[in-house]
This record gives sequence, structure tokens and C-alpha cells, in this order.
Amino acid sequence: MRVLGINAVFHDPSAALVVDGEVVAAAEEERFSRRKHGKEPVPFAAWEQPVRAAAWCLRDAGLEPGELDAVACSYDPSLVDRDAPDIYPAWERLRTTYAEHAPRFLATALPGLPPERVRFVPHHVAHAASAGLAAPWPDCAVLTVDGRGESTSMLAGHYRGGRLEVLAQQRLPHSLGLMYEDLTEHLGFRRSSDEYKVMALAAYAEPEFLPELTERIRCGGGGFEVDPVDWNRWAPRRAPGAELSEVHAKLAASAQARVEEVLLDLANWLGERTGADALALAGGVALNCVANTRIAADGPFEHVWVQPAAGDAGTALGAALHVAAERGPVAPMAGADLGRGFTDAELQACLEAARLPYEKPDDVGAEVAAALARNEVVAWFQGRSEFGPRALGHRSLLAHPGHADNLERLNEIKGREQFRPVAPMVRAERAGELFARGPIPSPHMLFVHDVVERWRDRIPAVVHVDGTARIQTVDGDREPLLARMLSAFEAETGLPVVVNTSFNTAGRPMVDGPVDALECFGSSPIDVLALGPFVVHRGRWAR
Repeated sequence: MRVLGINAVFHDPSAALVVDGEVVAAAEEERFSRRKHGKEPVPFAAWEQPVRAAAWCLRDAGLEPGELDAVACSYDPSLVDRDAPDIYPAWERLRTTYAEHAPRFLATALPGLPPERVRFVPHHVAHAASAGLAAPWPDCAVLTVDGRGESTSMLAGHYRGGRLEVLAQQRLPHSLGLMYEDLTEHLGFRRSSDEYKVMALAAYAEPEFLPELTERIRCGGGGFEVDPVDWNRWAPRRAPGAELSEVHAKLAASAQARVEEVLLDLANWLGERTGADALALAGGVALNCVANTRIAADGPFEHVWVQPAAGDAGTALGAALHVAAERGPVAPMAGADLGRGFTDAELQACLEAARLPYEKPDDVGAEVAAALARNEVVAWFQGRSEFGPRALGHRSLLAHPGHADNLERLNEIKGREQFRPVAPMVRAERAGELFARGPIPSPHMLFVHDVVERWRDRIPAVVHVDGTARIQTVDGDREPLLARMLSAFEAETGLPVVVNTSFNTAGRPMVDGPVDALECFGSSPIDVLALGPFVVHRGRWAR
């Protein structure tokens, strides 16, 4: 059974391929087009399909379009209430029309694909499958929360034996995700893109407006109601790039706190209904790692797992898994490294074409560890690229965590706001010594952890203003090179942590291919590039 999954309607277009129940490839269109999020998150862009990502998935598996048994689109236009309220009411019919024509669009983009093999999967069912079918447990509760699907913004259910029982859905216009998007835009950031900035900003203030938001955002019984919020009553709309004030942070803290409370209420209700000891999360709101930790710490579930591509990109994977599961069992997702990889010969040819002096050390991990110990910033390009928004040690920028000014340094390199944190990477067996409260292991950087007091002064670059860090744990069996590098760095410095942030600059997708890596390295003050087994030192470039 060969199923290609497609996400295209809202934002973050993507493709994923499941063959005989195994996830073999998944990628976002932005990694090929080099256009952040793949396209604008507006209704009139709904026709744009992830053509490059889909073609690469097929090419990676050695398949032709006509060999596919099904193509699963993560949106079912028949479920749309065309007269329901919408953030773009005049455009809803156009968006739905584009979605209805997806079979013809895809048949044109992938020559040889019979359009009748294209199927529609409800958006939140695709989100749910991306979590419940990809999680490590065959029996688990599932919760998906985002801005919107066809006519809902939340699904709560239970997976047993590969089948989903839907227990509750929240109909539009009530939406936690759209509320958070509205605040993101009000604070001068880009909606459907910069919500993580609001989460980071929330740590800088107390939730002063929480009582009033609680009146407008109510929950209970497996659902919620969200009244329109006039953010102007507390602070006027901030122009992009303008100075952030304390009241802006208070708004962010208040919305963040209320989202956490509502999600915890949903998790408690779902735990009572299912009796499951494991919960799988997806939907854009599940990228809120602070809220995820609140659910894990205070909710009823012993285990909580979050889809690494929890946003709309992950629905391509979920749609494919949902259709594949109808024909037989599907395997849990082994990791997020589902994108493009390159041979050593391809990487070397790219370096030769760029006429860059490079070295091939005996152990690239030890070479990088030594550079990090010298307080150099390293661009790390290894293996297959990650599926989802987190850099997990395949397309990363690395730095020394013991120098507090490395946070400012990395934010300057990347062109980011200075209030935004960077993350620590640590071997899984050492994580419990440094980090508390959040789940361990945490390989996908989707929870926050309290930094143990005695370590805060030793790794200041990765400690957020509230004393937390969004950690990535490294399993040495699955990521031996990363583990060796971390061990070598600890041997040099006594610190078992390395700073890890995404290999890109502001407004650009993460690097995906070696040309992307060389362009970013060449245009940024990065000291070292580790491209597969090859290393380029900026200070040793030939003049």
C-alpha cells in the first residue's frame, strides 16, 4: 500500500509518503522553494500544492505517480459550512472551491496520477492520525487543537487498534488557535507564523489580564467557547518592529496562561472519558511547548507524546497514515529525520564547486567539540533534514552554553528579537541531572523544563528569563555522532550541554540542501561549517 499525503489548504504545504505502513519520507515545500512557510496563509493561496515536496517523496522511494494506491489530502471540502463566520468571510467559497479541485491540480502536477485516486481526509482527523498513529503506543488518547479545520478547531478522541473514536469536537467560530493568532498579529508579529514569539514573550510578565480573559474564554465538558477579544482595551496594536512594552508582555502572559488552563481542562476531561495512560497531541497549538509541559505535569496522563510536525505540515503525514491504516497496521514514527539526505560525494562536490578550502578530520564530532570549546559558532549539517519546525541536530547552529552573551550573539547572527531563547542539547542519560519537571527523554524539543538551580550559572546561554529551557535529549543509539560530539565537548569543558538552534536566518526556512548551507554560512558570521564529514573553518579561507 503506497499512500502519498498532501497538506495544501491553509499554510505550511507539505507531502509525506507511507509505504506498507512505514513512514519513508516527509518534507515541507518551503525547504525546496526557500519561501518561508511555503506560501502566504491566505485563502486565495489554497490552490498552491506542495509539488516539489511531493515529487521528492516519490523520487526518494523510487516510485512513479501512477504507482500510488492513494493520495490523501488533509482537508475535506464537503465538511465546510460555507456560511459560517470566518476570518476572511468573503474568501471562504474560493478556498473551498480550490480544495475541491485538488485532484485535478495534483494530477497535473504529478503526471501519471489518476485523479480518482485522490481522497479527502478531514483536517482534524489528519492531525489526530499524525499523533495517535505515529505515537509509540497502540492505545492512546488524542487531542488536536489549532486555528481551524473545515468547520472545527479541536478534536478529542481515543485510538485503539489503529482506529479512532471521536469523542468531542469544537465547532467554529470558537477557536483557541485563532485567538492566539489574533494576539500575535496585534503584537506586531505575523499570524500563522510567529505564535512562538508570543509564547517566549509571555515569560517576561505576569498574566495581569487573566481574569478578564477567563470571562471571554470559557471551558468545560470537553469543549470551550471563545468570545471576540478586543486587545486594544489593554494596549494599541503594535506596529511590526516597534518597541515591545511591559503591557505587551502582560497580554502575552495572560493569553498563554488561559490557553494552558483550557488545554489542561480538555486533557482532564479526555483522561476521564478514555482511562488511557498515554496522550498524543497535534495541531498548531501543540507546538506550544510551555502548555505541553503543563499538560504533562498537571494532567492525568502518565505519558504525553507530541507530533514533531504538530502544525499543518504534519497533516500530510496524518492523512497518509489514516488511509494506510484502513488497509493494515502502521508503524510508529521512528524519528523526525524524514527529509532529504546527501551522500559524502555530493557534499564534497558542492564544496569543490564553491572553491572552499575544507578538511576531512578523523572525527568530525571531536573537531566540532573543540571549536565549540573555543567559543566558535558551528553550523551543523548532518544526515536527513528534519520534518517540522524544530532543528534536532541535523540542520542546527551550535554554540557554547557557558557564555551568557552567546544568546545575544546567536540572535544577532539569525536576525531575531533578543527576547527569544535558544535551546540546550543534552545526552538523554544526563538530562535528569540538569533539568526537572518536564518529560525526559524529550527528543523533539516540544516541552520546557526547569533548569536545576546549581546549573543555571554554568549554562546561562540556554536559560530563559523564567529559569526554564526547551531541551532536546539525544539518544546515543539513534544519534551516535551527536552523542560523541556532546561527550567530547563535556571532556573539553565539563559541560554536558551544547546550544542548539535552527540553521537559518530570520525570514528564511531552515537550510535543507548543501547549497542552502553554504549560502547561509557565507552570508553570516558563523565560524565553522560541519558539512557531513567535511569541515570548513572561516578563519582558514584562502584569500
